[in-house]
Amino acid sequence: MNSRERIRALIAREPADRCGFWLGNPHPDTFPLYFRHFHTDNEESLRRLLGDDYRWIRPEQFPSFYRHPRGEMPFHEFMQKKSHGQAGPLANCTSVDQLDEYEWPSVDYVHLDDYIAALHHAGDFYRAGGFWTPFYHHLMDLFGMEAYLVKMYECPEVVLGATDRVCQFYYDANRMVFERTAGLLDGFFFGNDFGTQLDLIMSPALFDRFVMPWFQRFTDLAHSYGLQVILHSCGSIYKVIDRLISAGVDCLHPLQALAANMNAEKLAESFGGRITFLGGIDTQNLLVNATPKEVAADVERVIACLGPHLIVSPSHEALLPNVSAENVLSMARAATGSQG
Repeated sequence: MNSRERIRALIAREPADRCGFWLGNPHPDTFPLYFRHFHTDNEESLRRLLGDDYRWIRPEQFPSFYRHPRGEMPFHEFMQKKSHGQAGPLANCTSVDQLDEYEWPSVDYVHLDDYIAALHHAGDFYRAGGFWTPFYHHLMDLFGMEAYLVKMYECPEVVLGATDRVCQFYYDANRMVFERTAGLLDGFFFGNDFGTQLDLIMSPALFDRFVMPWFQRFTDLAHSYGLQVILHSCGSIYKVIDRLISAGVDCLHPLQALAANMNAEKLAESFGGRITFLGGIDTQNLLVNATPKEVAADVERVIACLGPHLIVSPSHEALLPNVSAENVLSMARAATGSQG
């Protein structure tokens, strides 16, 4: 069973030869440290050495993906702001008509040739991709986080109108991707951080009104093209996991291990057998401070709780330089059963 077959089977909750493993997407400052330790000089060699089964390939990785005549990127506020709380261009918007004053991105500027070429060269590894589609974060940036949440009460029609405009772009852009990548892409991997360390950012009732309708459309779109759906959401999202499963999410990432109710035992008790898990190896304390032996023991614990339909991975994909190469190797060996 090769890596692509393995992860497909795990996400479909079918028999596989072992749990999967994904290194995640280490921070740019981290890769040089790992290259030196493992005597590699590129990311792909590192992943192969560690037995990584999963490749995340998304259009935004390629500078050519969006060719706006002024060189602007979609929702460029995200790149310019210092925090989600900073007021955005829609902060003072009080009517739906005012939304048209903002220049919304257009799929007319989307170009996928480089992206498709990369998928053709992905090898026998699981290909997760599509647009990252962080619509929740874009709305926070467009309004400012506080304004976004307040306007759900004061001007709900404005929030719904802005949500429609953000999500329609991503819906159309992803449909372009799915149509042009038949047979090349295995899963739609998209991300919105709905939780904090302690709870959801908004109440389940607001989540149902302002998030779930488009969320359902995204999962339905991916499934209509035969793709598996992998959702990334950091934080404590325990209260809405049932909703996400009902909406068609096949695999949940990254399982922020120290967030409230997101530990492996609780997730297994509540949702085991209903969804595949990706992640769960704590990056807040364990991978930073534990010994390699302790890391291996924790991986074995998480596998015992969440397996067999589990892809072992850090509880936040962007590994920072404070996670040692020795602990990464221990995590990979415990996940794959390798002693090499």
